[in-house]
Amino acid sequence: MAETTLPDVKIWIGHKGLSSGSGGTHAHLNPVTGEKQADIPLAGKAEVDQAVETAAEAFKTWRMTRPEQRRDILNKFAELIDQHKDEFAALAAKDGGTPLMGGMGMAMLSVQWTKYYAGWCDKLDGDLYSTYDTRGEFAYSVPEPLGVVGIIITWNGPLISLSMKVAPALAAGNCVVVKPAEITPFAPDLYARLAKKAGIPDGVLSIIPGGIEAGEALVTHPKIEKLSFTGGPIAARKIMAACAENIKPSVMELGGKSASLMFPDADIDAACARAIQWSIGVMAGQGCALPTRLLVHKDIYAEVCEKLVAIASQYKVGDPFEEGVTVGPVINRAACDRIVGMLDRAKAEKSGRILMGGNHCGGKLANGNFVEPTIIADVDPRSEIAQIEIFGPVLLVFKFETEDEAVALANDTEYGLAAYIQSNDIKRIHRVAERLKAGGVYVNGAVQINPHTPFGGLGLSGFGKEGGRAGIDEFLRYKTVAIA
Repeated sequence: MAETTLPDVKIWIGHKGLSSGSGGTHAHLNPVTGEKQADIPLAGKAEVDQAVETAAEAFKTWRMTRPEQRRDILNKFAELIDQHKDEFAALAAKDGGTPLMGGMGMAMLSVQWTKYYAGWCDKLDGDLYSTYDTRGEFAYSVPEPLGVVGIIITWNGPLISLSMKVAPALAAGNCVVVKPAEITPFAPDLYARLAKKAGIPDGVLSIIPGGIEAGEALVTHPKIEKLSFTGGPIAARKIMAACAENIKPSVMELGGKSASLMFPDADIDAACARAIQWSIGVMAGQGCALPTRLLVHKDIYAEVCEKLVAIASQYKVGDPFEEGVTVGPVINRAACDRIVGMLDRAKAEKSGRILMGGNHCGGKLANGNFVEPTIIADVDPRSEIAQIEIFGPVLLVFKFETEDEAVALANDTEYGLAAYIQSNDIKRIHRVAERLKAGGVYVNGAVQINPHTPFGGLGLSGFGKEGGRAGIDEFLRYKTVAIA
C-alpha cells in the first residue's frame, strides 16, 4: 500500500471547515523520523462554544428525524469508511506509526461498529406497565436522546474510538461534538469529511482538534449533557471534578494492566503467539485492554518463556509503510523516553529478568520513537513495571503454582478493564472468570471490542460501557409517563 497524501486538517464545526482556530497550532511530528509533517489548527473556547451552539440547534431537527432515516445515513457512513479503509490505514501510520495491517484492521472494525449501531436506530423502545390494584394506573417509559454529547478521545486508535462513541450517540438521536487528540488529527479529519458525504446533517457532528483549553471548554459547557472520555486516570479525575460541578454524567474508558492466565491444558503454541501479538504486535503495546501481564503455570513456565522469545524475535520493527513490519514506533519521543525510563529502572532495581529487548532501538531507527520488543520474566508483582501501565511493546511474565495464586496475582492491580484465560478446561474457565476483577474476560483469543458486546472497566479503568445495548443506553434517558 502506497503512502497517502496528508489531508489539510480543518476544525470541523458541522460542515464548516476552519483553517485556523483560537487555540493556535500544533506541529505534528512524524513518529518514524521525528520530523515535522504538518501544522494542525487547534480549537479554543470560541470554536467549542460555536460547535456546541450549532449542535444544540441541529438537535431540534435530528432528534425528530425518523429512525429509519438515521439508520440509512449511518449505514451509508459505514459504506464510506469501508471504501476508504486503505486511506484510513495509511493515515493511522502517519498519525501514530501504526503498521498498515493494524490500521486496516481498525478500519474494518470501525465499519462493523457503525453498521451495528445503525441497526439499533429503529429498535429502541421502552416498557409498558399496568396495575390491577386500586391505583388503576397505566404507565409506559420512553427512551429519549440526551441532547448534545461531548466526546474526548485519546491518540491510540482514533478511528475505532470515534466509531465506538459517535455511532451509538448518533443512533440514539443525539448531536455530538468531538475533541480528538491534536497529535493524531489525520484519521479524525477524514472521518468528518465522510460524515458530511454520508448525509449527516450540518451541525449534528463536529470534530474539533484541540488541546487542554478546548477540552476544558467542552467539559464545562452547560449545554453538554454528557461527556464520554477515553484516556488516562489523571485527566479523568480532572474531567470528573468539572462534571461534578454541574452534576453532569460521564463515561470513563481508561487504562488497564490486564493479566492473561495460561494453564498447562492450554494450546501453548497458540497462546504464546497471542501473547506476543496482543502485547507487542498490536499498536506496539499502546492499547488499554492489552494483556501485558502473562501469568504462566510453573509446569510450562520454562517452555513458554523460550517460545515467547522465539516468536517475538521474528517480529520486524520499523517504518509502518515498510513491508513485513509488525511493530511500529510509539506515539512520540516523550512516550519513548518514559517507556525506556521505566525499563531502565526495572533493570537497576532488578524487578525481573530481561529475556529480550529493554532499550531504545538503535541503528537506522535511532532517530524515531522505537522501543525494542521486550520480554521480562520473573517479575516482582509489587514493582513499578508490574503495577503501572507501560503502554509500550513490553510483555511481563509471572510464574504461579495454584489457581488461587493465579487469581490473586491477576487481581493485584488498581485497574480492572480486561482479563484473559488460556485453557481448554471449560469448568476452570467458568470458575476462574467469575473470580477475576475485570469488566470483561476473554478466553482463548476472544476479541475485546466486538460491537455487540459491552466493553468497559472498573476501578482505575473507569466506568460505563461501549458496545451492545448497554453502549447505546449510555446516550439515552428513560422517561416514565403514568396515567391515572
